[in-house]
Amino acid sequence: MLPPEELDRIHIVLVRARNPNNIGAAARAMHDFGLRHLRVVNDYPVPFEDARSAVDASQVVANAVACASLAEAIADCTMVVGTTAVGERDLQHPLLPLPEAAPRILAELRRSANPPCRVALLFGSEKTGLSNEELSHCNWLLTIPMQQVEGLRHLSLNLGQAVAVCLYELVREPAAALPPSESSPAADPLTEAGEPATADTLERLSILLTETLERSGYTRRHPANSSPEQLRRLVRRMSLDASDATVWTGIFRQLLFKLRRFD
Repeated sequence: MLPPEELDRIHIVLVRARNPNNIGAAARAMHDFGLRHLRVVNDYPVPFEDARSAVDASQVVANAVACASLAEAIADCTMVVGTTAVGERDLQHPLLPLPEAAPRILAELRRSANPPCRVALLFGSEKTGLSNEELSHCNWLLTIPMQQVEGLRHLSLNLGQAVAVCLYELVREPAAALPPSESSPAADPLTEAGEPATADTLERLSILLTETLERSGYTRRHPANSSPEQLRRLVRRMSLDASDATVWTGIFRQLLFKLRRFD
C-alpha cells in the first residue's frame, strides 16, 4: 500500500454524478483504500445524505466538497487525469491503460516539489462520462481494459466499480515496475524540473491565451483550431512548470494590454 502522505495527495473528483448510491460506493472504495479527499461537481445540491452505500465511509462523505465547477475542483492539483471508456469519441489526449497509468501517477506524487504535488482523478457521469469540455482540463487520460464482447460497443463499469478498480491498481506498488508501452505519453519533462504548475495556473494562462487570440482576430480567421477546449489542451501539452507558466502569463497580459488600446 502507498504511504499515508501519498494517499493524502490523491483527490477523487466526481463530475455530474447523479445517483447518491454511486457517490456512496465511490466513497466506500476510497475509505477501503485509504483515501479521504472527495470532490463532487454538480449544477445542483449534492444529496450526500442519501449516499447509503457508503458503509463505514461516513467520514469521507462528511468531508466531501461540493464544487460549482470542474476548474474549482482541480485548481490546486498539478496533474489531472480523466477516466474514459473511450467508445467512438476522438479524445485528442494521450491515453493509457490503467496498469500503465498507475506508475505515472505515482511518479507525480513522488516528484520533489514545494508545495507537494497533488493528483486529481476525474470520473464522469453515469450516463455520459466526461464531456469533451471536461476532458480538456486533463493532462492525459486512462482507461480500464475490458474484455471485448461482440455486439457491445461501449463497455463501461458502474461508477463505484470504476473508482474501486482504479484505486486498487494505484495503491498496489508492483504496478510501478511495469515498463511503459510505445503508446504511452512521453516521459514528463518536469520530473527533474522546478515546481509544477497547478491546474488553476494553467487555466488562467488558457483564458489569457484565448482572449489574446480573440482580440487579435486569430479566432475569427481560424475558428476550427482555436476553441477554448483546443487551447486548453494546447497549454497542457506544453508541460510548463510554475516558473515558465508565470512568464507566459506575463507575456500574454502585456500583449492584451497593447491589444486593448486598439479597441
